[in-house]
Amino acid sequence: MDNKAKFNLIPRLEKVEPDLGSSMRYTRFTERNPNSKPYWHYHPEVEMVYISEGYGNRYIGNHISKFDDGDLILMGPNIPHFGYEFGLQGINEEVVIQFKKDLIKSSVQFMQELDDIVNLIRKAKSGISFYGETKRIAGNELLLMEKMDPFDRLLTILKVLQFLAQSEEYEVLNTDGMTLIIQNQNDERINKVYQYVKDNYTAEISLDEISQVALMTKPAFCRYFKKYTKKTFTQFVNEFRIRQAIRLIALGNKSITEISIEVGFNNFSHFNKQFKKLTGEAPSAYKKSLYQIIR
Repeated sequence: MDNKAKFNLIPRLEKVEPDLGSSMRYTRFTERNPNSKPYWHYHPEVEMVYISEGYGNRYIGNHISKFDDGDLILMGPNIPHFGYEFGLQGINEEVVIQFKKDLIKSSVQFMQELDDIVNLIRKAKSGISFYGETKRIAGNELLLMEKMDPFDRLLTILKVLQFLAQSEEYEVLNTDGMTLIIQNQNDERINKVYQYVKDNYTAEISLDEISQVALMTKPAFCRYFKKYTKKTFTQFVNEFRIRQAIRLIALGNKSITEISIEVGFNNFSHFNKQFKKLTGEAPSAYKKSLYQIIR
């Protein structure tokens, strides 16, 4: 089997069984997680992961980015991802909670109080990273769940999910490189911008050009895009190109130089700089470490 099949086409299905007498699976590791999946995998359960300390790269769908000072992630069903054991550095205290999305969805018809949580899980189809006080407060609650009985765990996870649903300290992770879900609104303008980037990322896209696509002045577009994405347009385009480069590296049939040109970088040095900024590694080092994992 070639590298393309191992990494890009066939993520492995992980079988998740709930804890005895519970509707969820709760796992806490105070040392490096011996069961974390250092391979591309997925499962139909919603997953919440809290890393109290440590730093490294997160690989969720097509989203690759760095984290430090721990992490708190909520992932919807069937998102391919690497376990945090892949690339994690520093101290690792990890909590992993997995439950079926129907646990909440099927209950909302009887309990409308769960509406916010349903919307949160819907948003998590692209993955969500929480930060700041939200991460600290929710993380502490997740750690305390270890010694709880199944009923108290259920009450606590509902409380944590409701708390996360009310928070503004989060980033939606665009797993397909294009999807952006913006706090309960469907914004046609930004979808047009993203589609334009998808269709034209191999060429230069000027601010004048993209502002015309959005039917806005250049200053207004820059403010608008930064507000909704927390990134400049240039940052977004560079990250999108790097994600395409990562896909091509995984296929293994082109050189790094060829890939940099194909994804729209005319300057190889700039490509190296942007690649390392996003992944923490130079392209050649990333390629080497990736093939060691997927063999």
